[in-house]
Amino acid sequence: MAYTALARRYRSTDFETVVGQEAVARTLAKAIEQGRVAHAYLFCGTRGVGKTSMARIFAKALAGGTEETDKAIMAGQDSDVIEIDAASNRGVENARDLIANAGYMPLRGKLKVYIIDEVHMLTKEAFNTLLKTMEEPPDHVKFILCTTEANKVPPTIQSRCQRFDFRMIPSTRIAEHLRSVCAQEGVEAEDDVLAAVARLGAGSMRDALSLLDRLMAAGDTRLTLARLEELLGLPDRELIGRLIDGIASADTKAVLEAGDELLSLGIGPDLALETLATRLRDLMVLGVCGPQTTLVELSDSARASETERTARFDAPSLSHMIALCETAQRVCRESPAPRAMFDAALVRLAMAERFADLTTLAETGRPDRRPGLVLGKA
Repeated sequence: MAYTALARRYRSTDFETVVGQEAVARTLAKAIEQGRVAHAYLFCGTRGVGKTSMARIFAKALAGGTEETDKAIMAGQDSDVIEIDAASNRGVENARDLIANAGYMPLRGKLKVYIIDEVHMLTKEAFNTLLKTMEEPPDHVKFILCTTEANKVPPTIQSRCQRFDFRMIPSTRIAEHLRSVCAQEGVEAEDDVLAAVARLGAGSMRDALSLLDRLMAAGDTRLTLARLEELLGLPDRELIGRLIDGIASADTKAVLEAGDELLSLGIGPDLALETLATRLRDLMVLGVCGPQTTLVELSDSARASETERTARFDAPSLSHMIALCETAQRVCRESPAPRAMFDAALVRLAMAERFADLTTLAETGRPDRRPGLVLGKA
């Protein structure tokens, strides 16, 4: 039997199992319950946040009824719930075919539902053709339009739809779902690796599940953060931690050696600086908002170690260091000597306090020991 990807196997199949878009699910369920279903809907949001799944769930609630029909709808294979990918069917002829078929009554039940994915890809002529049907739709037809770029959908189309904006799913919710998936798959996983996969999903449940699928394919009995870093070529978390400790101690030798070790693993200066900036951001937020803040998404063990590190910095220093990482990252991309720029940035970070002393002494005639002050001038 062919393998079914986790993202397909564990996609939501009813309003109750939707993850991260509960408000939309409740509103749509209530609309059906109260008989207040509009003729057209516009689902907006980035990829992998559940737009198409929600469209199928909504269509199933409207046009389904039997187990066989519900299964066909959720698979995108039902005769009365027609899915169209506007990215590959974007012309006026496709729109005319859709409209011509909309006039026919459903083969079973009372409704025919059209789900148009990536609707913003339709041509101007196709939108105009679609608009004619949406202005005076047959009683038996419902439209669900999905898009990742709502700004490209003409106002004339949007004004005839009830719009729902799908939010990016919080990493904590994604991690919880991944933990449930691992349990059902009989796979053991570290909290740190689930948190990392959730963060890398960047708000997309589908992307996170796809990444988890790749990790499981390695065949390990236990999923670890080290394996994830090896699989994706990510900077080692412990090594980045040593780099930050070297910065805190103003130990330029340790910082340069840690940076060299990162690059020797095949990590580019660009990615190394991006990861460093992200870690410094976590320290800054933990220092300002406290160890229990939800603005930083870390496992309990990682949160404890980062909270301990936070005590070695102050918020102004960290904010300047993040800015320096961003500047250095941009310079490394454009420089013919990215390694030299990378090493120079690390030394600048490690010697922030000394730079602050020299700058303040030159400007005011007295030293100031506030570390990182000069980085604001970077």
